[in-house]
Amino acid sequence: MHNPNSRTVTSHLGSQSAGQSRRTFLRSTGLLGTGLAGSGLSLALPFLESLCNESRASGASDAKSKPPVRTAFIYFPNGVWENDWVPQEEGKGYALSPSLSPIEPLRDSVTVLSGLDKKNSHGGDGHYAKTANFLTGMPVVKTTGRDVSSGGISIDQFFAQNWRGQTPLSSLELGTEPVISGIDSNVGYTRLYGSHISWQSAQRPVAKEINPRVVYERLFGKKNSTGEGQGGKRALLLDYIMEDAKDVRRRLGRDDQFKMDEFLDSVRAVEERIEYAAAHPDRDESFRPDSEVAQSLPKGVPSDFRDHIRLMLDLMVLAFQSDSTRVCSLMFANDVSGRNFSFIDGVKGGHHELSHHENNAEKIAQYQKINRWHVEQFANFLTKLRSIQEGDSNLLDNSMIVFGSSMSDGNRHDPDNLPILLGGKGGGSIQSGQHIRLQGEVPLCNLYLTLLNRVGITTDSFGDSNGQIESL
Repeated sequence: MHNPNSRTVTSHLGSQSAGQSRRTFLRSTGLLGTGLAGSGLSLALPFLESLCNESRASGASDAKSKPPVRTAFIYFPNGVWENDWVPQEEGKGYALSPSLSPIEPLRDSVTVLSGLDKKNSHGGDGHYAKTANFLTGMPVVKTTGRDVSSGGISIDQFFAQNWRGQTPLSSLELGTEPVISGIDSNVGYTRLYGSHISWQSAQRPVAKEINPRVVYERLFGKKNSTGEGQGGKRALLLDYIMEDAKDVRRRLGRDDQFKMDEFLDSVRAVEERIEYAAAHPDRDESFRPDSEVAQSLPKGVPSDFRDHIRLMLDLMVLAFQSDSTRVCSLMFANDVSGRNFSFIDGVKGGHHELSHHENNAEKIAQYQKINRWHVEQFANFLTKLRSIQEGDSNLLDNSMIVFGSSMSDGNRHDPDNLPILLGGKGGGSIQSGQHIRLQGEVPLCNLYLTLLNRVGITTDSFGDSNGQIESL
């Protein structure tokens, strides 16, 4: 289903065969005697120049071996302290604000955007009418649950529909907290709105996954019951595909052998962290002991919120690196979350509470620390993407990563001048490394429309857009 506001949609990307031409899979071969035949174990390898050379030698075009562009949309709740976020200068020579200082080593690959607005969030409550349409830009219907509407399809799902069939998974939706149902009696909205940013259509939110193990198995194949080792310990995916890995490795040049080893080491590290989380289910103090969210977290979710966030981001890196999907979304937390950030030095209390700072200097100082911590996670994610070479470029160069919140100042619940960062260069189509200060009421959806057009998905509009951001 296309955006109802879009009139002409044309994809100029490669066909499915083009998307699959450079893909090499490691599979659980030679396992007939173990009872694992047909278990569906597979591991897609990253972009390897040696295999692309084989494709060219067999007549494949260079266009088919060019690294694809990936998109991600990462959301954090409760806004920011604007005075500590928005840079004073514009253009490429701007000085980073204190909250944005973690991106200093990456500034050439990050674009800071200020002045983006979400006019369809001015009505309604403080939170729900802003979070649900973070990726749609359209009006959210006030409801207690029967006639839910986010106003339209979300931008991540619009990308996924246009790229469908080019990867094993059309998209990946992630989070750290389960969906909260029921009604917020203070404002008369269903709390479902605070748990979703991805929407297949206005009435259909896309289920997000918060369990790293489930995400891993979606990416790389699910082990059946015979995959249990002695003592009931789960056998790891890499244990089954190493013979196939050795065969493929012999076909690679030295640089690609190193790249493949590095990738398999990364997968192994994520596997082991997931297994550790499953074996240590004790909850931390991220939520109050009586919190319904803490009580509903499934087994296997890391007890440390920091570990949980990093695992989800690392799974996104692996998903992009292996080209298992080219579209991801991640909610750092649900809206109106009771997440406690006391793990940060100098912070005592929950994010939502501190965002209602009432201009209290002590609360503002803690609010700033939480903002900076969020940017640090974004910067760490981009750093990992940048470390992965893809031909003459890297994975960050071939990505478009939107990071931001659905409101500016959390105390005012203001949906204007949104805190938005854009990581990556979109395969060379984005002029990154600058602060773009937009003037007037510029819709956030103008950014989304621009990203669509930068990768050849030509459409007249998206959401409430009224043009593109030409300075990108």
